[in-house]
Amino acid sequence: MAGVLQRFEKRLEGAVTGAFARAFRSAVQPVEIAAALQREVDQSATILSRERTLVPNDFTVELSPADHDRLAPYGATLATELATLLKEHLAEQHYTAAGPLHIEFALDEELHTGRFTIVSASNASVTPVRGEPITDTAVRRAKVVLDIGGLRHPVNPPGITIGRGSTADLKIDDPGISRNHAEVSFLGSGVEVRDLGSTNGVIVDGRRVDAAFLRNGSTIRLGNTTISVQISEEVV
Repeated sequence: MAGVLQRFEKRLEGAVTGAFARAFRSAVQPVEIAAALQREVDQSATILSRERTLVPNDFTVELSPADHDRLAPYGATLATELATLLKEHLAEQHYTAAGPLHIEFALDEELHTGRFTIVSASNASVTPVRGEPITDTAVRRAKVVLDIGGLRHPVNPPGITIGRGSTADLKIDDPGISRNHAEVSFLGSGVEVRDLGSTNGVIVDGRRVDAAFLRNGSTIRLGNTTISVQISEEVV
């Protein structure tokens, strides 16, 4: 960890001049944020297998008003250097991020100067359903809508496959998801999700299943990704 932080400080020294340098005299120092991000990664690590340990990829650094005012104008440069640091840390620890790294700064009015918090999340990138353009009209007309991180994906008969591989109808770039992980299909008057022999299984409403009928409001957990299910009244 010390080596990564030292490289971070040296890179930052090269970028910090003039007003940028004065901004870093605030109570919160970049190296403190860097160390906190590394701790957050380590504490949030989830072992998927002997070869893979999954960690968050989306980080929000919440700052006090005074620190936010000083550092926010240079947030893009600082975020880039922090992301580079985290990539090095992930490589050294043999971690796998849930998706592309993203770091942003936010204001927390309740924090005192010199205090900050780190909020992390795992947000995998999602490729839209093959052949189904995501438009408001398509979502309104869909028999089923899968909501992943606020993005809504329309699903109509006969259904779709979900996985990390390029052959899946809905591709989710989550290391905890198998290449062909699950299938959502229309059966009679209901909608079913079925495990396609995945490594980490399918969790529906908190229970691991091989197959289960879905209801409006059900949640499906695949790997580190949670999918909210919306089913139209004409299906249920």
